[in-house]
Amino acid sequence: MAISYNEQERVFKLDTPHSTYLIGIVDTEGFLGHVYYGRRIPDDNMTYLLRLGESRVPSIKNRERLSFYDALPTEYPGHGIGDLRQSCLSVETPEGYRACGLTYRDHKIYGGKPKLEGLPATYGGEEDCETLELIAQDRTLGLTVRLYYTAFKKIDAICRSVRVENTTGKPLRLDCVLSACLDMDNQDFDLITLHGNWALERMISRKRLGWGKQGVSSLRGISSHQEQPFMALVESTATQTQGQVYAMNFVYSGNFLGQVEMHQQGQLRMVMGINPVDFSWKLVEGESFQAPEVVMVYSSCGLDGMTHAFHDLYRNHLVRGPYKDKPRPSLVNNWEATYFDFNTEKILEIGREAAAAGIEMLVLDDGWFGKRNSDSSSLGDWFVNEEKLPGGLKRLTDELNKMGLRFGLWIEPEMVSPDSELYRAHPDYALQIPGREPTQSREQLVLDISRKEVRDHVYGMLHAVLSSAHVEYIKWDMNRALADVYSPALAPDAQGELYHRYVLGVYEMQERLLTDFPDLLLENCSSGGGRFDPGMLYYSPQIWTSDNTDAIDRLKIQEGTALVYPLSTMGAHVAACPSHTNYRSTPFETRGHAALPGCFGYELDLTQLTPQEKAMIPVQLEEYRKYGPVFRTGDYYRLASFSENHEYDVLMAVSKDKTIAVIDYVQVMTRYRLKSAHIRLAGLDENRYYRCSETGEVHSGAGWMFGGMLLPKLKGDFLSRLIVLEAVEE
Repeated sequence: MAISYNEQERVFKLDTPHSTYLIGIVDTEGFLGHVYYGRRIPDDNMTYLLRLGESRVPSIKNRERLSFYDALPTEYPGHGIGDLRQSCLSVETPEGYRACGLTYRDHKIYGGKPKLEGLPATYGGEEDCETLELIAQDRTLGLTVRLYYTAFKKIDAICRSVRVENTTGKPLRLDCVLSACLDMDNQDFDLITLHGNWALERMISRKRLGWGKQGVSSLRGISSHQEQPFMALVESTATQTQGQVYAMNFVYSGNFLGQVEMHQQGQLRMVMGINPVDFSWKLVEGESFQAPEVVMVYSSCGLDGMTHAFHDLYRNHLVRGPYKDKPRPSLVNNWEATYFDFNTEKILEIGREAAAAGIEMLVLDDGWFGKRNSDSSSLGDWFVNEEKLPGGLKRLTDELNKMGLRFGLWIEPEMVSPDSELYRAHPDYALQIPGREPTQSREQLVLDISRKEVRDHVYGMLHAVLSSAHVEYIKWDMNRALADVYSPALAPDAQGELYHRYVLGVYEMQERLLTDFPDLLLENCSSGGGRFDPGMLYYSPQIWTSDNTDAIDRLKIQEGTALVYPLSTMGAHVAACPSHTNYRSTPFETRGHAALPGCFGYELDLTQLTPQEKAMIPVQLEEYRKYGPVFRTGDYYRLASFSENHEYDVLMAVSKDKTIAVIDYVQVMTRYRLKSAHIRLAGLDENRYYRCSETGEVHSGAGWMFGGMLLPKLKGDFLSRLIVLEAVEE
């Protein structure tokens, strides 16, 4: 069993393959205390860790109730009763007070995992996981709160969510509903977070944990380029392969808060959930509010253990659909080839080159609809511009299909241009505050996707377009943050619901799209990587990693992304050169090797390539077909980081059966060295022997891992090698 209950000691025990999580029911009042989270242990009676003897339990001496509340390691802390740390739940009554405290009422333990209505979440059957449903209550209010914990049997992950039910007999307002809390002692931790900006997303930050509150957050309406709904506490001595790691990742695509608070005598509180700023929710009698899910991972073997748990969980229990376990098609996207300046013949010209090279799909990017000849008009006018594309998409797709190419299309359904037929007919569909000039970005406004009539109107146009031609792939873009957040569809005292209702509306539209077109491959995008989060992965098995397609910058972007997300989820293309982002020139081969671990494609004008570059495309596609499955399904290891050593970058993927390993090596900057660089490999079978494609040498897995490999010395900057190890007989 993954979950058990010691009735005598009143302790719940959740086990994953290598971790244990303990919850204790404290005192006759039934406080829910966090007892332990760490390496798997056989014990289920560790309540001494609560230090109840060091603080007076309220039923023994009520005069110390305040200090008890402010010291107890609490599973799900309420606001306003004396726990002065960050609370997870704040409830306002009609009388105007916000005090809330939860105690145990009942519990259920069952196989599998319940769905979260209207929200993305991990999934699993009885053979995969077990769920603890802790039913808590505020006895004064009569409020019911269900705390869900799902422990996976083969993956070191515990997924948590919260459902608040108004059983009080009167209306309430929720001002804060976070999804997870973890109280523990500081163990000389560092804090790892992922930060960045447009075109340089998910840069790894590691710093010493200090006093007070620190963490990550977003108020942009999206998870954002700037922050990532992920954080990890790691021992200061932890490395890729050793040391303790406690990590949280939020399965949500809107405003979030991830925070660690060090207080008093070095105790920590780690919380994650919907950002309480600009959030409130009216909860009438009999209704409930479902908070999104947080994934918690514990690793005792460093960052590799954490990464493997996230990767295995997301590949097998978050990503859905026909492409969950299938290779993704290689493609060419016309954006950096043409921008808005194209017609049918130009696209077919690129298509002919693509088909001749063996590329499988052509994706038509922005500019195919309305009067869209620049980014200043026509968003919201989802009908084909037949001046550019006579005969519409059907004629184009028919011609491409004859060449053996599949067809994909770019859309941006959440936006509207002021210069559009949609906006002129329905200006009220856009988010804007009455009497205030709306804030534009990229000369566009945000549609009020929280409203059903807006969703239906936009989706109806898109459905007609997709039904008119054989479209097999959609790139769903979202190119700005939310501002002027007001909806006439909501009452004045319900405007705090709008950010969350917007996200729920996006989820509903994407679910509807996949239901109506079940064979569609959906790739999410938000100005590149501005909404790269687990919530989006529930709908699309891949996300455009960044608008920055420069091979060298992508090394750092993809390193930070792969710390949490599987390589199979990262859109990665060989792009035009010099780079359209930073004007750097890199060899065609290196651009291919940098993109190879992800969902592979091309972002350039195939008709303008040199004969030598064209000849390399079939070679790259063969590498993708041959080694893509190892990157997509195998275990990922970070062997060397250009962001740390400023010289070279090395990642490695090992098949689950350990018969093949692929090493992606990029020498970024040439340095004069008397000796070649030395790296130790990882993840191999110690007792098997492997032949190296670079040198022909055969060594045991133990030899390659403990003795290591000498990287080839390449003569120049921005050069690369793909090195393959294949298992052989001794």
